[in-house]
Amino acid sequence: MSQPPKIRIRGLKKRFGPKVVLNGIDLEVAEGESLVIIGGSGTGKSVLLKCILGLITPDEGSIEIDGEETVGLSGGERDRVMRKFGMLFQGGALFDSLPVWENVAFGLIQGAGTPRAKAREIAIAKLAQVGLGEAVASLSPSELSGGMQKRVALARAIATEPDIIFFDEPTTGLDPIMADVINDLIVACVKELGATTLSITHDMASARKIAHRIAMIYDGQIIWDGPVGEIDRSGNAYVDQFIHGSAEGPIQMQVLRP
Repeated sequence: MSQPPKIRIRGLKKRFGPKVVLNGIDLEVAEGESLVIIGGSGTGKSVLLKCILGLITPDEGSIEIDGEETVGLSGGERDRVMRKFGMLFQGGALFDSLPVWENVAFGLIQGAGTPRAKAREIAIAKLAQVGLGEAVASLSPSELSGGMQKRVALARAIATEPDIIFFDEPTTGLDPIMADVINDLIVACVKELGATTLSITHDMASARKIAHRIAMIYDGQIIWDGPVGEIDRSGNAYVDQFIHGSAEGPIQMQVLRP
């Protein structure tokens, strides 16, 4: 019997009032695979992630994790599934009131009940994994540069050694060199964990580096899905316009003109 995909999504739909955001998403992510979802602002990438995480309830469709249907799960059952996930949030989303090590160890302490001394030890090891020394552990996030904050957020995402990691715009706000450093760290950390990853990004340099496969969402549907090496010859005008950042093409941005 073949192993089910780590994530399987079928017929996923979500609307907010008259606005249809997801209009029948079909997607699979195999175990150990890195899938990057690209698409413009407002195309439903973040809503898709929130549906998978159970933060938003879809109107229709199925979301299976390891072959288990998760739509409709709540309470302890939802918590059990969520323990499989790690997340790097857009902008880092670190807690200003906590020192760096407690940010990294947050899931260990609050979710897994790890004793604080052990959690601090793990946090320092994870910080080392993303190139940050023990001296950083006692600092507050406000004392760190944007690139260091992103590395702390990555350390937090991998601290519980999750099966699945979501990366939400992992290079937003970083200069091109630091963005490439973060991309390299993501690849190295994911490889070491053997995790399955789902990322959303506008950054094609990031997508090309961290993805095994790329899918593009447009108008609430997946309009192209294939290996990262095939994206430059997708034969899809929407994909071509997006990856080349061209104003000319079938994707028309709504711009108010004077």
